[in-house]
Amino acid sequence: MLKKSVTIKEIAQKLDLSVSTISRALHDHPSISATTRLKVKQIAKELHYEPNQAAIHFQKGKTFTIGVILPKLSETFFAEALSAIEDIAYRRGYTILLGQSHDNEEKEKLLAEKMRAHRVEGLIVSLAKNTTDYSHFEQLRKYHIPVLYFDRIPPLKNIHHVSCNIETGSTEAVNYLLKQGHRNIALINGPVSLLASKQRKEGYITALQKNRLKFDPTLVVNCDLTEKGTREALETLMALKRKPSAIIAFNDYVSSYAVKQAVNIGLKINEDICFVSFANSPINQFMQYPPLASVEQFPAIQGQKAIDTLLDIINNHNEEEAYYRVVINSELVEHKNELT
Repeated sequence: MLKKSVTIKEIAQKLDLSVSTISRALHDHPSISATTRLKVKQIAKELHYEPNQAAIHFQKGKTFTIGVILPKLSETFFAEALSAIEDIAYRRGYTILLGQSHDNEEKEKLLAEKMRAHRVEGLIVSLAKNTTDYSHFEQLRKYHIPVLYFDRIPPLKNIHHVSCNIETGSTEAVNYLLKQGHRNIALINGPVSLLASKQRKEGYITALQKNRLKFDPTLVVNCDLTEKGTREALETLMALKRKPSAIIAFNDYVSSYAVKQAVNIGLKINEDICFVSFANSPINQFMQYPPLASVEQFPAIQGQKAIDTLLDIINNHNEEEAYYRVVINSELVEHKNELT
């Protein structure tokens, strides 16, 4: 059986003092003499007394808890971001309450309600890939719970968010492939509901136009980011009369799925078809055919900026006076493929 925690009342009875005197002594209140304070602390130590943190937080009107909702921790990007969030939160005296939506909008809604019920002081969110209704997060304003989005952010104006400059990253990816001699470049994009998908497409189109190349909408295919969806996207592109010689993939996972399918249908990687992707995940170093280059989105920096910004909002009581919009520059990282 668990041993019952010692209370202030028990210490008071043992010393024949009032509960309020014990409480003030434990908190070094100047109205209590040094002798009494020393005596109370000694008895508290002997009885293994531990203060009730929940009660203390309740009195202060704070829980020192931050909620974090991510699509899935199996993706290295989100694991790295969470690690940075946790490190900074703990150093600043906060605990993280984590939930995974598993890219399910209904589960995301349930998690938002659970976070509210646990009285988190703020919420960091990276949206599920198919989320189109954001009311479950907007409703948290009524409870004065600030929400900060990162990486996957909604197409809303009055929100706090931290993101990477996806559009310029997409432009860099196209320019890189053009320098490699490719002129027929395709894009396997994510769900249309994601703002990040729109940004990838806009950067892709911008690069083509700046290089005086005509945009062909058939070369952009959206998928649900699963292996099956990616396989179907690749097959759609390779069935075109004017087949692409290079493909930009939504992320490294999509790139790996596409490479696998390309090999299955008899294509030679980096001869018949080449790939560039987003994220620059560690999985690339274990792939037989990693993408030629990846757009680094700096998940740890995004996570660090997200928690720092949210804590500023909380501690400055600035929920809606000014909206924080932090954008981090992306960077194209070329990979050395010794197998090609």
